Amino acid sequence: MGTHYQGTQLEKNALEVYIKLSRAAETVETQVNCHLKNYGLTWSQFGVLEALFHLGPLHQQELAAKILKSRGNLTLVVDNLVKRGLVTRERDESDRRYVTICLTGAGRQLISDIFPRHVRQVVDTIGVLSPEEQQLLAALCRKLGLAQQ
Repeated sequence: MGTHYQGTQLEKNALEVYIKLSRAAETVETQVNCHLKNYGLTWSQFGVLEALFHLGPLHQQELAAKILKSRGNLTLVVDNLVKRGLVTRERDESDRRYVTICLTGAGRQLISDIFPRHVRQVVDTIGVLSPEEQQLLAALCRKLGLAQQ
């Protein structure tokens, strides 16, 4: 279903693209991340584990920026991961406001187990597009994202 807005052609075109982009992104994200419920993880929790797995310990502010979450939202996500023993918080000795989030051994093991399946989900989901279409979509998404900064 497209837009029923009766504006200019430019407005209707932009709304059509926005609707299709939003629906496609939601569908792809749901398909790619559906396996996370088997591990009792939310998308945000997985994002934290994945970022720490690939980038190493990160300050909470850096981590929030990496996974596109507010610091307040990230605090709750990290609280829940700490309760499960998957990450720890380490305070900087010289500035106690500065908190670094680190994977625990259990967190590293869990993300190591999950990530290969996650990659397969991404490849299978995005695989409906040819390699050329994937490159074009990536370039268009990058252009759109960079134009908003």
